[in-house]
Amino acid sequence: MAGHSQFKNIMHRKGRQDAVRSKIFSKLSKEITVAAKMGGPDINANPRLRLAVQNAKAQSMPKDNIQRAINKSQAGEGDNYEELRYEGYGPAGVAVIVEILTDNRNRSASNVRSYFSKCGGSMGETGSVAFMFDRVGEIVYPAAAGSADAILEAAIEAGAEDVQSDETSHVVTCAFEDLGDVSKALEASLGEAETVKTIWKPQTLTPVDADKAQTMLKLIGLLEDDDDVQNVYSNFDVDEETLASLTAA
Repeated sequence: MAGHSQFKNIMHRKGRQDAVRSKIFSKLSKEITVAAKMGGPDINANPRLRLAVQNAKAQSMPKDNIQRAINKSQAGEGDNYEELRYEGYGPAGVAVIVEILTDNRNRSASNVRSYFSKCGGSMGETGSVAFMFDRVGEIVYPAAAGSADAILEAAIEAGAEDVQSDETSHVVTCAFEDLGDVSKALEASLGEAETVKTIWKPQTLTPVDADKAQTMLKLIGLLEDDDDVQNVYSNFDVDEETLASLTAA
């Protein structure tokens, strides 16, 4: 399993999600506003907005916050947000993709470049690492949604490509263009998912030692704490025991 995925799980168990809840809500609100601005405020007629709202609900974002974000789009706010993608290398040649939603690309570029520099990495040109990843759909269900076998059977029926299950969740992946159909089919059989989104999935993983893993965690943390950063993907790999020791209180 990629170190970043392990890192996410461990950070969640340590309660970090609660500590940064307001920042998470801010990023979700921005995505909702942009989605509603681009495709209209009707969730049923706007697939991107429907997914954004679904993901916000999965994070227990209050209904009032969600509606406020939609209303902002109709009030003419969020017009200047740009969707950008930055790519670069962390320590040990680890590939990193950073998805941005910003109203100031100069600020975002400067901040992201500084994070890479602080951690001994460097930013590259667009496309410099994206070829190492596949753009796929990802649908996440909690472990309580069913057994690994039951989820696998439902995923196969829905047309998914793969399922990874552990003690906390079931992660279903599918072709990028099939995400809408697969998620609808799974919702019909399993109920609403925790999250439904497109991701950058690494084709191969780059093993790193404890020192490099610690630096990668620092880089990811800096990036994810930035208000303009929506998502971070990387291809580093570290064993669970080492990662757990690095993130232990």
